[in-house]
This record gives sequence, C-alpha cells and structure tokens, in this order.
Amino acid sequence: MITSRLQVSGVVPAVLGCMFSIAGFAVTGTLAESVTSVVQPQTVEIPHRELANVHCAEPVIACAPVTPSTASTGGKTVPRRRFQRGTLIIRGKQPMRCGIFREDVLQSNGTFKRMQRCVVLGPVSSLSERAAWKVFQPYLDRVNANLKLPPKSGKTLEQFVQEWRSNVAVNLKGSTTRAAESHLRAHIIPKLGSLSLTEINTKTVQAFVAYLATGGRSRKTVENVLLTLSSILRVAKAWDYACGNFSLADITLPREGIKKEQRCFTDEEAGKIIAAAPEPFSTILAVTSVLGLRIGEVLALRISDLDFARKVIRVRQSVDSATRLPQAVKSQASSADVPMPTQLETRLRAHLLKHDGESELLFANRKGRPFSANKLREKQLHPLLVKLGIPRGGFHSMRHGAASSLLADGATPAVVQKQLRHSDPRITLGIYGHVVGNQQRDAVEHRSARIAQYGVN
Repeated sequence: MITSRLQVSGVVPAVLGCMFSIAGFAVTGTLAESVTSVVQPQTVEIPHRELANVHCAEPVIACAPVTPSTASTGGKTVPRRRFQRGTLIIRGKQPMRCGIFREDVLQSNGTFKRMQRCVVLGPVSSLSERAAWKVFQPYLDRVNANLKLPPKSGKTLEQFVQEWRSNVAVNLKGSTTRAAESHLRAHIIPKLGSLSLTEINTKTVQAFVAYLATGGRSRKTVENVLLTLSSILRVAKAWDYACGNFSLADITLPREGIKKEQRCFTDEEAGKIIAAAPEPFSTILAVTSVLGLRIGEVLALRISDLDFARKVIRVRQSVDSATRLPQAVKSQASSADVPMPTQLETRLRAHLLKHDGESELLFANRKGRPFSANKLREKQLHPLLVKLGIPRGGFHSMRHGAASSLLADGATPAVVQKQLRHSDPRITLGIYGHVVGNQQRDAVEHRSARIAQYGVN
C-alpha cells in the first residue's frame, strides 16, 4: 500500500523527506539525500509490474538541467540569466536600508560576468520597509527588462559582411552600395576580414587608420572607409552580435593635406561652352550651369517637371551613373522646386518644339533612355573644352561655378544653400567659404581707404 505519493515537479524531486512502500519494500528519503539529488540527479528503477501502483501528483517530464546554458555563445558555458527579485538589508552605523541584486555585465569577449549591486535607499528612521521596496523596484525593473539571450559571438567580420550584403546592401542606393563594396574589397576585408567582431575595437581600428594613412590615402578617403566599417558594425550590434567597443569619436585621423581649390567655370567660360555646344547638349549645359543642378538630376528631368505657369522646375529624381535608371535624389533636401529664369524658359520652350514626345524624359537618347553622363563628359564636354582652350573641368564644375557666382554677387549663404539644395548650411560654407563676395570686398576696400587716409602726413 502506498503511504505517500511521489511528488514530481519538473526535474527536481520533493526536497522534504518522504517514505513510500512498493510491493513490500520501502524507500526512505532524507533532507540531505534530497538536496544531493538536486545537484546530482539520480535515477530510481522501478519494476514494470509495479508502475501501476505508483501515483504521481504531476506528470514526469524528462529534460536536461537548465543551468548552465550554452545558447549562442559559441560553445562556452555561461550562467543562466535569472529574474531578479532583490533583497533588502540594513547596514551601517547609522542604519540605512539597502537593496541588493545581481546584474549580468557584458564583457569585451562577448561573455557575461555576474556582478552584485548594492543600492542605498534611505535611512531606516525615515524609510519603512514597504517604502524601501517602492524605491528599490525601478532598479529591479531596469535589470529585468534587459533579460535576453547573450549576444552571438565567434563570427568574423568577413562572415558577417555576407549577411550584411544579403539583408542590408540590397536596400541601399546603387551608388552607396558600390562605394561600400569598393571599401570592403580594397581595404576592410583584406586587413580586418579574418578578425572576429569582438576583436574590432578602438585600438584595432586606430591601427587600421595608420595603415590607410601610410599608403598615401587622403583624410577624406580614410573617413569614407571608416564610415562604411562603422555602418556595418552598427548593424551587427543591432542584430545582437557581440562586438568590440569602437567609436569614431575616439579615432585620431590623419592631418588635412593641402586643400585643392574646387574647379569652377566662370560665367564667361560657361557662356562660351553653351554657345559652342550642339543641341540638346547645349540646353543640358544651360540647365546645369544656370540652376546649379547635379548632372544626374538634369538627365532625369521629365517634361512634367517643367511648370511654365509658376516658372519653376521640379527636381524629384536622379539618374544612376552606372545603371542609367531613375532613382531618388541624393537627400530629402535635394527634392525641391528651383526658379526658372526667363532666358532658360525661352530655351526650354524651343527644346520642347523639337521633342518627339515618345519619352516622358526632357532629355532622351534615340532609344528613349537617359543619356550617359560619363559618355557626355568624354565625348562632348572634354573635346569642346580643348577646342575652346578652356581648362579642363566636369559637370560638377558648373555647379560650383553657379554657387560661387551667386555668393560673389552678394547672395546670402542661406539663399545659395536653398538653390543648391544642401541638407546642411555647413556644407555650403565648407565648399564655398573661399568665395569673396562684393559686400566683403567693399568692406575691405573702405577700411583700407580709411587707414590710408589717416596714414597721410
């Protein structure tokens, strides 16, 4: 006859001693034996014919021990992260209520170290136990809110880049992806690809910067490569991969070299180029130089983007230089309306009279596709510059020329920023801060005249 039912809860038998008899023999469990069985689970074999006489309060479930765990740690054993309930204690000569809890802190190698924390809540004389729990609870909520699996580790940068290509790069602009792939292929993968993500820290990246700088690369090139690396590592952290500590702010970059002046066409040069160019190239150059648009934006203009009633041109898309497919403009600020001067309006109306109407594009080749900016530069612009005896420059030199001319005529940086559609005024000032406007020139002339007047004996 069974005198006490076998209590089974999960994997651990009842801790308190119990005694039951099966078919004439007795099994006695003591507290010490029960505690030992928790640490080292034991198996009790019962004859099959006697199983019918055993009644369990709960079903017996076979499972592995829950601690320790090796989930997502590359085979390393780490302690299981537990829900923290905390403990209140009183300590100190002037009795203070303190809260104690444990927190798992991520180490640089991707593992967690369990740290005990103690928070002073207030003096016993003015803080009851219930009030202390209320003050202590936010600390426990913060720790418990962060309960999650340890970050995945053990993956090299080159392995993660494959994931990044499959899931992130496909969603980026074509030009952005091509630049990133160039940085990966030429610099990042050969030097850092074999390192695990946890090994890429500030010290490692600083050595990488030194390697790039000694190769004669400019500061701008180093910055662009680092931005690609930082972007990829930021994705890795967002995907819960264990990564080394790395911040661009902590990196010492190479010194600035001698800055070259941006090539820009003067108004006289631009006028000569437009007058000598054949159509429709002449009108393309006119729109580029007068409005300061990017060549990709000019080649992507549609007939519907011309608003002759309001005398504006809507800039909404750009042509990718490699695929020649329309895409979104460079930034949100680049999508804007720009004014249409009277001279340009006359030229555009004349161009539309010759348009075949088969393509929605304002400028299209014989196949109805956008022109190639590279071919226009090589086959049209550069030969024309040689013929006119004008120093070499590209389509962007016309954009620079438009901005420089506006600033020299006294336009404020805010007006120039709006015309060029820069997302930040610092970009405008950084590129065109060297331009000496009429107001600045007049101010210096007046001061120089006063100094010369007072200097007369």
